[in-house]
Amino acid sequence: MINTIILSWVTFVYFAAFVFYLFLMIIGRTFWGKIATATALTGLIAQTAALIIRWRESYELGFGHIPLANFYESLIFFAWAIILFYLVFEWRTKSKSIGAFVIPIAFLAMAYASIAPGVNNRIQPLIPALQSNWLTSHVVTCFMGYAAFTFAFCCALIFFLKNREKKNTMKSAVLLEKLPSLATIDILIYRGIALGFIFLTIGIMTGSVWAHYAWGSYWSWDPKETWSLITWIIYAILLHSRYVQGWRGKRIALLSIIGFASVLFTYFGVNYLPGLHSYLQL
Repeated sequence: MINTIILSWVTFVYFAAFVFYLFLMIIGRTFWGKIATATALTGLIAQTAALIIRWRESYELGFGHIPLANFYESLIFFAWAIILFYLVFEWRTKSKSIGAFVIPIAFLAMAYASIAPGVNNRIQPLIPALQSNWLTSHVVTCFMGYAAFTFAFCCALIFFLKNREKKNTMKSAVLLEKLPSLATIDILIYRGIALGFIFLTIGIMTGSVWAHYAWGSYWSWDPKETWSLITWIIYAILLHSRYVQGWRGKRIALLSIIGFASVLFTYFGVNYLPGLHSYLQL
């Protein structure tokens, strides 16, 4: 299908964007930053087109639905959301060097969707539990939240790298100088988490309504539901600590990394556990 061909090429486009962002950090010329942004934007536009084509093809097959129904499609949308959030933050902050940390995650998600054994890229009819208008609102908001948390995680990694700047060699210090200041990174971590927390909250709420519609219960302590709640609690503690306790810097960065580990398990890990959300085989 044409959509999978486009998405396969987009994977290489994102890898090229990562290389260009890396050149920006190493060489320092703004030319590479402009090329990197243009490449990432080109990939996002192509990926958006592929998703629309895939959506249309599902209707041509007689069981039209938004392309968010299986593990393959969720990985593709996850990568799309990461790139979208990053480009928005880049546009707002005018800082391009963060792309060398964020873009690789989108690339890895796309690559995993393309080459991982057992990941089915065919368009399939929805299982009964997914046949609901709540699918779009629930899945989209959750993955938007995941994308924002991914951005915050990358910023947390940058924070620890920058914090070790004085202990690095001169060459490493020069590279790190191209990254935003610690104060700026701290703000970006907070903004990413605050935005992700809003989306995750909406996602859990819409998921509860969807669960009631599909299975007759708003909450059943399914592994996915349980780990979504754990993730929500971790980020709620982080935001509370920042607002009430005034936590900044290392503590917030560390909690951001812990929160992202919970996000990864919520997304990937629970697929290997028995439950209503075990859609890995789809």
